[in-house]
Amino acid sequence: MSLLHLAIISPLILAIFIPFVHKTFPKIHTGWFLLPLPVLLFAYFLSFLSTTINGQTTMETLAWIPTLGINFTVRLDGLGLLFAMLITGIGALVVLYSIYYLSKEKEKLNQFYVYLLLFMGAMLGVVLSDNLIVLYAFWELTSFSSFLLIGYWNHRERSRYGAQKSMLITVFGGLSMLGGIILLYLMTGTFSISEAIVLADVIVNHELFTAALLCFLLGAFTKSAQFPFHIWLPDAMEAPTPVSAYLHSATMVKAGIYLVARLTPIFALSGLWIWLVAGIGILTLFWGSFNAVKHTDLKGILAYSTISQLGLIMSLLGLGAASLHYSTIDAGFYTVAVSAAVFHLLNHATFKGSLFMMVGIVDHETGTRDIRNLGGLMTIMPITFTIAIIGAFSMAGLPPFNGFLSKEMFFTGMLRAQEIGFFNMGTLGILFPIIAWVASVFTFIYSMIIVFKTFTGKFQPEKLKVKPHEAPLGLLISPVILVSLVVIIGLFPNLVAPLINTVMASILPGMEFDVHIYHWHGFNTELFMTIGVILAGILLYKFMPKWTGVYTRMPERFSFNSAYDNGLAAIQKGANRFTNAYMTNSIRTYLIYIFAFFIFTLGTTLIVKNAFTLDTSNVASIHAFEVVLVVIIAVGSISILFAKSRMTTIILLGAVGYSVSLFYAIFRAPDLALTQLVIETVSVALFLLVFYHLPKVSRHEETRQFKMGNAIISVGVGVVVTMIALSAHSGKAFDSISQYYIENTYKKAAGENMVNVILVDFRGFDTLFEIAVLAIAALGIFSLIKLRLTRGKEQ
Repeated sequence: MSLLHLAIISPLILAIFIPFVHKTFPKIHTGWFLLPLPVLLFAYFLSFLSTTINGQTTMETLAWIPTLGINFTVRLDGLGLLFAMLITGIGALVVLYSIYYLSKEKEKLNQFYVYLLLFMGAMLGVVLSDNLIVLYAFWELTSFSSFLLIGYWNHRERSRYGAQKSMLITVFGGLSMLGGIILLYLMTGTFSISEAIVLADVIVNHELFTAALLCFLLGAFTKSAQFPFHIWLPDAMEAPTPVSAYLHSATMVKAGIYLVARLTPIFALSGLWIWLVAGIGILTLFWGSFNAVKHTDLKGILAYSTISQLGLIMSLLGLGAASLHYSTIDAGFYTVAVSAAVFHLLNHATFKGSLFMMVGIVDHETGTRDIRNLGGLMTIMPITFTIAIIGAFSMAGLPPFNGFLSKEMFFTGMLRAQEIGFFNMGTLGILFPIIAWVASVFTFIYSMIIVFKTFTGKFQPEKLKVKPHEAPLGLLISPVILVSLVVIIGLFPNLVAPLINTVMASILPGMEFDVHIYHWHGFNTELFMTIGVILAGILLYKFMPKWTGVYTRMPERFSFNSAYDNGLAAIQKGANRFTNAYMTNSIRTYLIYIFAFFIFTLGTTLIVKNAFTLDTSNVASIHAFEVVLVVIIAVGSISILFAKSRMTTIILLGAVGYSVSLFYAIFRAPDLALTQLVIETVSVALFLLVFYHLPKVSRHEETRQFKMGNAIISVGVGVVVTMIALSAHSGKAFDSISQYYIENTYKKAAGENMVNVILVDFRGFDTLFEIAVLAIAALGIFSLIKLRLTRGKEQ
């Protein structure tokens, strides 16, 4: 196992020991024991920066199931490195923040940090796995661990609801992605992403290509909260703020972004990929920014802002993918969209992480996140106010912060969308920059709401649950580091340009990039769009009471959340009806279902596949006494149906069993005959004992009716089983193993009784486990008897 493999699974390993550490050191916050790991991992991944920037990709393979082509292959290129540093770097800051945010006296910290480590390891596995099956395993682990984190405060109904909602939607997408993985394997014969990229020209012409493309996009869209699957993200805000800062700004919601970026070299050769990724992305951008304005909860605003920003990045990846359809010279004109996506991916992690932490501080120090109860906190919480100003202004795209730079590049990418000849959109191309501009106006508005509704205006102490004050230093360190990066990257953007270049090379292989980022590009269209955003945003913010009534014109019952809730309720109601229809509490009914399905599936298979064969060439001759025994068994079995007393039924059933034992004796199997005789004797005795305690009712007093359906199923089972037995005997694909036992029973096991040797030697483990099961059952019975005797004595 390489160090890269160990780096991925190290959070999972540490998670095992967290409960023991928490119990051993109850007076120390558990986060202090966890913090060194993400710091060390960040430093470890940072050590790959220079080699990765130079174009080297690190590959390490650990054999897992090589016969099926499933190996734990780690691929560390520019794209994987960027995400790995975000996961570990933001993870370290979140752990530090949570140490001061979560009380060790009031919270179950052992559970919280176990869930957090599971998520961290799962995300590292997603972004560094080259094998799609391994990636899928980690992908679903992110859904599971995020479910636990979102529902961490499980005593709250909304937390449980949000956790369930995120799980159902993201797991649905994950299963869809699994379908895409299988389809891609059928097209390429490999689960390796890097090998599939080489075969992209072959894949695009395959008949399964479109289905695989749609399956992968469903997985990406659900994970990254793209329209209309965005509805799970606002409800996930019920999680503790450190979780929101980690999962919903920098990591989990960007897993879908990562998947689209990683698979772009494979699927971007299709116009459908470009249309869907860019179209759904721009729609998500608008819908998220438009709905963010109407919310009064700070985390609710940030939730919809995250949705809009994810849509922004997704739309850029879609448009930038069109560059793969041009020559190297022409493609450079369009790759600005990809560079903007990568740059904004990094910027969003910095300013959105700081904003979530800022909101957590406000909630922690005032007891509320409702902007209707907040205001006037600027002088009371000046450092928090500064964090809010930098983070929100960067999100709004104002200079000199990093968000301004990536927003300008975003406008450039949108303007060039109408110039991409591949789209053949005509006048429709103008919609991209228009929607982008309108969404940016709403982005400006909700950014101003976050700052000014919280920190300016009238101070309302009577509406606050606690007396507000500035946060302690421990809570401020992490957001201060993040907003410092916002300022540093904003002032010196080309510090990250080499990283952007190597990430772009991973998304658009075969091209060389030389990104340079500047604040001033002259008086161009992008600058005028920014000025328009600021002016329109200020105007709309000033007169918000005049136009926000538009949100009340959209009835809640027609919302996507209502559709989800109603759909879930309808599914549950339908499932209950269906279950109640067949769950009749009747064993006979259940047997009818089982046997009817048995007849249909196996009988149909025998007929459709023409599998029934009858070959009597190797059948031994039948003697008269064998015919007599068969007749006795048949008569006894049929007579049971017409017996008028329980005693007669038991005697006839025993007669059938004893007759079967005679067959064993005739066929030279005395051990089996003896076993059958013992079983029949015990069974008859047991039945007599049980029936002795039942009410004295004879069967001739019961009303019995002939049921044609039961008769048909009974006969059908007998016929199908007989056909299967005859076909199995007649159409053997392999020689019988009996000759092997005849030749080797004495030679290898030194035993003359073949049956005993098979049970004890050749199938020794099988017999051992059967004995173990019997021993467990015996212990259970003994325990029940002892328990009953003990209770009897107490009474």
